[in-house]
Amino acid sequence: MTPYISRRTTLSIATAVAAGALLTGALTTTGAAAQPSAAGATPLALTASARADLIKDASARTAATAKELKLDAKEKLVVRDVVKDRDGTTHTRYERTYDGLPVLGGDLVVHESKSGAREGVTRATSKSIDVQTAGASLKAAPAGARKVVWAATGTPRLAFEKVVKSTKKDGTPSRVHTVTDAATGKKIFAYDEIKTGAGESQYSGSVEIGTSGSGSSFSLTDATRGGHSTYDLKHGSSGKGTLFTDADDKWGDGTNNDAATAGVDAAYGAQVTWDYYKSVHGRSGINGDGKGAYSRVHYGNAYVNAFWDDSCFCMTYGDGEGNAKPLTSIDVAAHEMSHGVTSATANLTYSGESGGLNEATSDIFGTSVEFYANNSKDVGDYLIGEKIDINGDGSPLRYMDKPSKDGASLDAWKTGAGNVDVHYSSGIANHFFYLLSEGSGKKTINGVDYDSPTSDGSTVTGIGRDKAEKIWFKALTTYFTSNTNYAAARTGTLSAAKDLYGADSAEYKAVGAAWSGVNVK
Repeated sequence: MTPYISRRTTLSIATAVAAGALLTGALTTTGAAAQPSAAGATPLALTASARADLIKDASARTAATAKELKLDAKEKLVVRDVVKDRDGTTHTRYERTYDGLPVLGGDLVVHESKSGAREGVTRATSKSIDVQTAGASLKAAPAGARKVVWAATGTPRLAFEKVVKSTKKDGTPSRVHTVTDAATGKKIFAYDEIKTGAGESQYSGSVEIGTSGSGSSFSLTDATRGGHSTYDLKHGSSGKGTLFTDADDKWGDGTNNDAATAGVDAAYGAQVTWDYYKSVHGRSGINGDGKGAYSRVHYGNAYVNAFWDDSCFCMTYGDGEGNAKPLTSIDVAAHEMSHGVTSATANLTYSGESGGLNEATSDIFGTSVEFYANNSKDVGDYLIGEKIDINGDGSPLRYMDKPSKDGASLDAWKTGAGNVDVHYSSGIANHFFYLLSEGSGKKTINGVDYDSPTSDGSTVTGIGRDKAEKIWFKALTTYFTSNTNYAAARTGTLSAAKDLYGADSAEYKAVGAAWSGVNVK
């Protein structure tokens, strides 16, 4: 998940960005992406085996694809993911290697029609690679570092990447990646891989949850959703914990008096998030492979944090101040899992403007899942973390209609936005999403009053949240790359709207108007 920094405390709702995550940069696209009908451009719901077959087929053609893209003979492509639209268009996401070394900042997406004709390429960088990899002095490399090619910024160069594991003061695990220039030993970039950030639930009331077992032996394992399981760390901070079990399949009592209550909230949040991605976007699980993650609750003592970790493919939740408010509400759980989806797709670097987009993506889908759940005890809204009372005064973590109401988030883009903490720069995309969904001005939705301004004083007419969600998801999975910044996000979402609704559509025009409303032009 990610760290949310408030005036009083720190919430980590963080993602573990996979090794090879990169700094911000411009999105470049060559060729014109196919423009199918709205229905045809929506993602096809793939079974795990169908997705595996597509990846296998693409992997068998990587050499030919690299040649078609006129890559250097030393460069090889590695398939990360394949998205297929209903009309047969495919979007294949690749990482690159150069002379056997990982290329950080070398990811790209190839768009092909049903017939196999290439319709366009979205690249994290347009720079060509010509690096001397042999004979580099290992003296410039820290002990335990791996040799890589750094292509995220400037001219591609040989570098070393080292990972240092530790634990922060608040108990959050840390895995800091540091990239240094192989020739000079100077630091190029650094980031932390862990970004901080029928049952009775604490936040969602009486809910039905997926469990396994029979008779007098049940476990909090959801066999219908990839085997997602929920574990009790019992205030520990290592290991997997103990799987929740029960004799009568009735879990929790709605309060912290029963340790299983937090387990119910975590399991329920994972359940509705899985269902949302499957039914709305056709994605089976976080990785799209039908496999469930797992959740750990009761992490640490009075730990005011929650985080997603790619290395364990799991979500972890603390119990909050005084162990009274576990960070297991619907939108927080969905936020966590969505960091995993981002990591598995665009892999937005958790730094600079791409970091703000990463954080905003989790807020956007956290909000979307909350609306989708349609739970009367935790109704859908454009407030983030309103149930967990992280500030101690009943206020939410973030506001999407006017992000600056939290005292720090950006309502609109400005020079230097990439230097702002990602939890605050995320306000730009959060505000865009609200404007695109609901429009500017005053309105009341599900009992919550909103009043959303625009940076240029314009009036934006919303297209509805359902369409806005689909546009953002398509952009994330087919047009965003690790280096996408706000200007490139505008380009990517316009491409997605064009694919889904057409270049002359009200939806396409609304995307442009909403970005202009947050000063991204």
